[in-house]
Amino acid sequence: MTKEKDTLTTAFGIPVAEDQNSLTAGPRGPVLMQDAHLLEKLGHFDRERIPERVVHAKGAGAGGYFEVTADVTRYTKAKFLSQVGKRTEVFARFSTVGGEKGSADAARDPRGFAIKFYTEEGNYDLVGNNTPVFFIRDPLKFPDFIHTQKRHPATNCKDANMFWDFLSLTPESIHQVTILFSDRGTPATYRNMNGYSSHTYKWYNAAGDYVWVQYHFKTDQGIKNLSRQEAEGLSGSDPDHATRDLYEAIARGDYPSWTLEMQILTPEQAKDFRWDIFDITKVWPHGEVPPIKVGKLVLNRNPENYFAEVEQAAFGPGNTVPGIAVSPDKMLQARVFSYHDTHLHRLGPNYHLIPVNSPKGAKEKSYQRDGFMRVDAGGGGGPNYWPNSFGGPAPDPGAGEPPFEIAGPAGRHPYAFPNDDFVQPGDLYRKVMTEMDREHLIGNIVDHLGHAVKRIQMRQTAIFFKADPDYGRRVAAGLGLDIAAVERLAAMSAEERAGATQPGTFN
Repeated sequence: MTKEKDTLTTAFGIPVAEDQNSLTAGPRGPVLMQDAHLLEKLGHFDRERIPERVVHAKGAGAGGYFEVTADVTRYTKAKFLSQVGKRTEVFARFSTVGGEKGSADAARDPRGFAIKFYTEEGNYDLVGNNTPVFFIRDPLKFPDFIHTQKRHPATNCKDANMFWDFLSLTPESIHQVTILFSDRGTPATYRNMNGYSSHTYKWYNAAGDYVWVQYHFKTDQGIKNLSRQEAEGLSGSDPDHATRDLYEAIARGDYPSWTLEMQILTPEQAKDFRWDIFDITKVWPHGEVPPIKVGKLVLNRNPENYFAEVEQAAFGPGNTVPGIAVSPDKMLQARVFSYHDTHLHRLGPNYHLIPVNSPKGAKEKSYQRDGFMRVDAGGGGGPNYWPNSFGGPAPDPGAGEPPFEIAGPAGRHPYAFPNDDFVQPGDLYRKVMTEMDREHLIGNIVDHLGHAVKRIQMRQTAIFFKADPDYGRRVAAGLGLDIAAVERLAAMSAEERAGATQPGTFN
């Protein structure tokens, strides 16, 4: 049976008679303004590209489900976690962080790992990375940090001096830098990497008792990374290799999956914990807080259209459901604002109506109205204010989170938690990495840091030395630096180190 041929139409359903030749005054032109089809086609084309994300611009995504495998109702009243075997539809997006939309998937960069759970209580968005820590712990530093990972304002090229200048003046970054310049800084595929919440979140149960938690999505495909040389080769030969790999794996039925493990601390345990649980530059050592298995994430559906789903997918850490709440982590607090704000800029005030972002298990019932691209009934003739006496939706006090105590004078407080930024990266270097891991780490750092000026090399190498003397000495040797001078810098305070490495020194 022959399928009836579809008729090409305008955006408003009007049949198009011809789509190869513009309407002109005679065969040689000019073009007539009355060619509504041409004007519509060009006008839409001019606006096809929305602003790309400031960070996480290059990415891939897929749909699937999350299945609960353990009873966690004593920790959270979230309905999508309420029963073993319960499945919730999800959409996940993976990405690089610093590069533009056309950059290579094999770039040395953290990888974004974001999941949207379409729960019966509304959308729950979990945003994280493939690393359990981050470069900074205060959001006031974030725009500056990202600027240094982008392009130089004069040359429009990536710049090792600005990259390492900021990091060497921000010692808290050493943990993430050590992970980034190990081979885990270049995952082989999105399927072969873990995902971490990095931030601490709060779970609370029906009785109002709460705990502090961190999420770990462990890849069931196994960790697989690229060496520096392999990553450089792929960047030139197949810059979209990870995007293609995810799509093709799902298309052939090889559905990637991750096991969700949770680390959980009671408020009492958190009080005596030796690490600041709200500091995103620190991990909770597994020996001190053993993870428990909670569920399984499976991706089994490719997007029908990349733009509609992956490009327009918008995740916000402020989108939590009853039973889950944000913590006092300063970086997380700022992300609650910044993610939503950037979506408003990039996609518009009604980005929540885009199908990939709309709640599937619950309906929006709010008093928000109008704005660009409001394509539904917009609330009809119902009230657009609260309180009202016309049967409009009312707040539910039971949806609120239990309170917890905060105290202290308002001010710009320097970080003062009594632990050391260098202990955990030193342990990672000494106790977790193999000798081959350390060799690759040193080689990757020397290859990149070697493009910075000598005074910045000295300052950064001193920070590596503070994490572990062998770490610092090997980087210094690879860069041809004076090891004794590096050791002297390592003995200084951060302020003294910055003062001792001003322009003109160590030329």
